[in-house]
Amino acid sequence: MSVKFILCQDNFILTILTGSFFFGYYTKLFIRLRQRKKDFFMDIKNYEFETGIYRPPSEGGRASLLLRLTRNCPWNHCTFCAMYKSEKFELRKPENIIQDINVMHDIYSRLKKISQKTDPKGKIGTQAISEFIQKTPDLYFHQGISMLFSWLVSGGKTVFFQDADSLIMKTDHMVQVLNHLKTTFRAIQRITSYGRSRTIVRKSASDLARIHRAGLDRLHIGLETGDAALLEKIKKGATPEDHVKGGKKAIKAGFQVSEYWMPGLGGKTMSKDHAKNTGSVLNKINPHYIRSRPFTPRPGTIFYKQASKNELDQMTPKEQLLEIKQTIQTLDVTSRVCFDHAGNCWTAPNGRLLLNQSYEGYKFPEEKQNLLNLLEKGIEHL
Repeated sequence: MSVKFILCQDNFILTILTGSFFFGYYTKLFIRLRQRKKDFFMDIKNYEFETGIYRPPSEGGRASLLLRLTRNCPWNHCTFCAMYKSEKFELRKPENIIQDINVMHDIYSRLKKISQKTDPKGKIGTQAISEFIQKTPDLYFHQGISMLFSWLVSGGKTVFFQDADSLIMKTDHMVQVLNHLKTTFRAIQRITSYGRSRTIVRKSASDLARIHRAGLDRLHIGLETGDAALLEKIKKGATPEDHVKGGKKAIKAGFQVSEYWMPGLGGKTMSKDHAKNTGSVLNKINPHYIRSRPFTPRPGTIFYKQASKNELDQMTPKEQLLEIKQTIQTLDVTSRVCFDHAGNCWTAPNGRLLLNQSYEGYKFPEEKQNLLNLLEKGIEHL
């Protein structure tokens, strides 16, 4: 959603462009206010809440409320990642997070009240949002307001905890936040977060179970690779054993687990070991989801510097597919294998995307052979 203001002398025009996250089509709402009166506007300070930038694709768009529990990454040494490199890690105080929840709920309550004028059930839509934002035009500059609006319009059912490793919070603090969140927004059905394998390993089984009972349902874990040498090379701060222990511990505590692996991360030289050992680790974990995030050199990383000097042992698209095929052949799991990211952009002979990019992916073992057949077609095409 984008909001544009045009100021003209005494008057102003507020234009709201609502995209597909509302009703699947674009609508323009033009609101002309003839008189600009100070007492018409609400104080923007009443609506301050913090929102981070990063979330998994499956938690994006209209899907999830983004609630920031920590700032940035507590590890922040991974050589392939540029996401938090210039930022310092900070734990947010639970009272500040709870205040954010209260602010969001206040916005929800005001929108609900406006909506009830035209809809007895108070379903929030574009009309209520346009009326509300007339009184708070400075919300245009708020980083998280379009996220909150789209979440409320879509029913407010899922939440994602930011930033890189929410589980590093004290268990009592996380449970406090979870309890308040679920009490405040009763329509919530799922709450998810990133989590590092090492952090999960360090948490006691009882603490993990408490957090899950309080409402955290799913953990997104960055495996990247199951190869010990490659994990050391990229400074992941975890061993294959850490990943196995962390993943299995999370599942035992009741969490739904998504493990992310990075095809092409080891380049041509380490490709075979990367594929084989990643498959081996994933077999031992048997997570609910396995998600592909193909390696790309990111600006600000050592890999990008090497690529710019033509010094990187980078794989071709065909070589990446061959590596993925090897990993898939190794897998003996009951997981869903997903390619739900724009980086999985290989094309089929008909010019369309080779692989399904849905968040639910391919169910194993039932669809394993189908996926292997698709990969073979892609390899032959390239």
